[in-house]
Amino acid sequence: MEDEGKQENGIIKNEIQRKLRILCLHGFRTSGEILKKLISRWPESVLEKLDLMFLDAPFPAQGKSDVEGIYDPPFFEWFQADKDFKEYYNFEECLDFLEDHMLKHGPFDGVLGFSQGALLSAALPGMQREGVALTKVPDIKFLILISGSKFGGSMFGLPKLATNAFSSLVKCPSLHIIGEFDFLREEGEALLNSFVDPVVINHPKGHTVPRLVGEDLEKMLGFIQKMQLHEV
Repeated sequence: MEDEGKQENGIIKNEIQRKLRILCLHGFRTSGEILKKLISRWPESVLEKLDLMFLDAPFPAQGKSDVEGIYDPPFFEWFQADKDFKEYYNFEECLDFLEDHMLKHGPFDGVLGFSQGALLSAALPGMQREGVALTKVPDIKFLILISGSKFGGSMFGLPKLATNAFSSLVKCPSLHIIGEFDFLREEGEALLNSFVDPVVINHPKGHTVPRLVGEDLEKMLGFIQKMQLHEV
């Protein structure tokens, strides 16, 4: 009977196979091409389920990049801040840039962010909820945050537009990838408290995009499947 049910629901089964469209936001003073190379480490069983678009941030790097000599320029940054990360500059311009890209190339199902891209991504659903950003595009349906952190946490202050981004728990489904030796590990762990039922992958590396194997791979595939089912 179960097999018959699957046959009868063939339309649903086909829908589930639709690739999830994800906008990918790179780290501080890197690029979309660099993040693409890092994500390409993931198994084909993951990548074949995703339609990934890698975007360069709107501002050229205004200082030395930590990846100079490892990856080729150009390098970009999403916004700027003072040395204490309390005052932010070009943050509204960054949000306008994202919205414009989403309008022209979307719709997107979810957003993936690494490092500065994850800091920004984590705040987007809350800013959408508050009606202060991305008001012209559909709500973000899920997040994948790698080496994430939080505006208003112990390390980063709050841009004015993100003041209420975490004023209530973020209901947007989220998967958080946290490295044991990442300098942002504590920030990433604290960020979990701002989300409803976050899925967590812990890995033994540092500030990087890890390869996915074993239980970590199963968690990722499970999260993707859940997001695909949510689309039906």
